[in-house]
Amino acid sequence: MLRLLGRSTSGNVQKVIFLLEEIGLSYVREDYGRQFGNTTTDAYRKLNPNSKVPTLIDGDVVIWESNTILRYLAALHAPALTGATPAEKTEVERWMDWLLASVNTAYVAVFKDAKKPVEERSADFATQAADLVAAMKILDGHLAGRDFVALGRFTLAEVALAPIMKRCLGFPIERPDVPALAKWQAAIDQRPAFAVATGAKPSTLVSAA
Repeated sequence: MLRLLGRSTSGNVQKVIFLLEEIGLSYVREDYGRQFGNTTTDAYRKLNPNSKVPTLIDGDVVIWESNTILRYLAALHAPALTGATPAEKTEVERWMDWLLASVNTAYVAVFKDAKKPVEERSADFATQAADLVAAMKILDGHLAGRDFVALGRFTLAEVALAPIMKRCLGFPIERPDVPALAKWQAAIDQRPAFAVATGAKPSTLVSAA
C-alpha cells in the first residue's frame, strides 16, 4: 500500500492526491507537516531531509519533491499522462518546472501575506504579487484557444498546476482578468479526482492510516 505523508491542506500534497485519485491507486495518507509538528523528527528527516511534505513511500522506495513523485507514479502506472517521445515529454515537464522556477516563490509569499492587514504584510508583498500576476498572465496566454496545457490532452501538467492555480485565482490581490486560465481551472474543478484532492468530496481509494 502506498503511504503518502503530508497534510491534506498542502497544495503540494494535493497534487499527489489528485494523481492517485485520477489513476485509481489505493493509498494511505498520514498527517504530517505544519500543525502536526512531526516533520522535524529524526525519523522523518531520514525519509525527507528537507523536513517538508509530501513524502511518498512505496515499499522500500521513498520519494520526496511533489513533481518527482508525480513523475514516478506516472512512469509506473500512467505513462499516457506524460509524452510518448522525449520531445512530447518536454511539453509536459516544462510547465511542471515552470511552476517551481517562475511561480512558486511569489505564490508562497502571497499565500502567507494576502489575508493579513496591509500594514502587517512583508515589505516586498507588492512585488511578489506583481510577479505572481505576471506568471498567471503567461499561463493564461498559453491557454488561449486550448483546453489543456500540453499535448492537447490531460497530462501531468494539469496535475501539477491545478492545485496551485486554484489558490492563485482566489487570492485577494489586484489582477486583470485571465479568462483562459479561469476557464481551464473551472474544467479541472469538475474532475472527481480534483474534488477529492481539494477536500470537496471524500475518497473511495484512501485507507485508514
